[in-house]
Amino acid sequence: MADEQAQQGNGGGVATARDSLTVTDNRTGETYDVEVAEGTVKAMDFRQIKVAEDDFGLMTFDPAFTNTASCRSAITFIDGEAGVLEHRGYPIEQLCEKSTYLEVAYLLVYGELPTQAQLDTWIYQITHHTYVHENIKKFVEGFRYDAHPMGMLLATMGALSTFYPAAKNIENDMERHMAAVRSIAKVPTLAAFAYRHNLGLPYVYPDNDLSYPGNFLSMMFKMTEVKYEPDPRLERALDVLWILHADHEQNCSTSAVRSVGSSQVDPYSALAAGVAALFGPLHGGANEQVLRMLDRIGSVENVPDFLEGVKNRKERLMGFGHRVYKNYDPRARIIKEHVDQVFEVTGKNPKLDIATELEKRALDDDFFAERKLYPNVDFYSGLIYEALNLPTEMFTVMFAIPRTSGWIAQWLEMVQDEETKIARPRQIYTGHRERDYPPIDGREELVDPPVDEKVARKLASP
Repeated sequence: MADEQAQQGNGGGVATARDSLTVTDNRTGETYDVEVAEGTVKAMDFRQIKVAEDDFGLMTFDPAFTNTASCRSAITFIDGEAGVLEHRGYPIEQLCEKSTYLEVAYLLVYGELPTQAQLDTWIYQITHHTYVHENIKKFVEGFRYDAHPMGMLLATMGALSTFYPAAKNIENDMERHMAAVRSIAKVPTLAAFAYRHNLGLPYVYPDNDLSYPGNFLSMMFKMTEVKYEPDPRLERALDVLWILHADHEQNCSTSAVRSVGSSQVDPYSALAAGVAALFGPLHGGANEQVLRMLDRIGSVENVPDFLEGVKNRKERLMGFGHRVYKNYDPRARIIKEHVDQVFEVTGKNPKLDIATELEKRALDDDFFAERKLYPNVDFYSGLIYEALNLPTEMFTVMFAIPRTSGWIAQWLEMVQDEETKIARPRQIYTGHRERDYPPIDGREELVDPPVDEKVARKLASP
């Protein structure tokens, strides 16, 4: 197997040779050329490798798609080794310093930073689409008082498809634009309604005089005051936090949006798939696990013993390491800079001292450095949410609000991509074949039945 690289020509230019892999199938002795383009090979090119004419052809096996590119995308670039995150080519550090969340949302959706006139129009449109139909409010009221807010957000996001049936016309430019505006505008309202429902409080309607994060804080926390005045430090911290969570390439929830969207379903149903994926503790619930870890440590003095427990596989270090980043997560560094601003308003969270000491000791320890375990975005975000007195069940909802802009941007890119086909992964079948159907009195009883008697009785109860 050989990989031909581009060669430097005598005239100072670059003469590009044909990039390919030469693959020899040792089963047959046949040799095949497989093209290498953009650092990848097409899995379908391996279908030509067969042991017989009626053979299906060679497939690639990649559980969780850890080394498979499912699409071409121009939205988000990540260099995990160098700790780089860029949206449309702009470093995340510059966006957090100079931009706002809604401006970044425009960048994700439309590919370029807006002019002042475009930004004003964009903000106006989103601000005036934050209201939801009154029937949505009744829908939320139908949930139990203790329903998980992510479950409510999942249901209400999907329900939007019934209120905007024209959204299924995904080839219509205006319908796609309105789907982007409506989803970004309404998700904070849906989130706030879920929060207020859990507390048994009346729902607060959007206030068009407030900023995007300020309006969300109002819908969450307004009580008897005539006009809610959000603290500008909380507004800015929330805005930065949402910029950091806006998009992150082809993660689990984004892949879910693209996969479901590939069926050409309406965008709200595709976004609901993203919410469902984010609901999982391995994706959106990591910052909650960090807080539980800090509670378990208890004090700064217990940090050394805890880290020894991690080394001995008796404890789990949450909020460190990442599937993509093998360096310090750039988002974690930025969040850390805004933690103090939040605590100026809310009062200092005592867990911050534990987190700071834990980070310091872990970064100074060769055991963690050699394994490239650095703090990720979840390590500090939970501290901010807890400082806002949010229940842990709301943490993933706070993740879903900004990620909606990334999801809709990815969906827009997917539906306009000529290479898009309906998602249909292959499998390696490992089950029985060609069995004869036995009569019921001739069947063997399972050694380990899937449901025992105690569970069966519980399932039978109303």
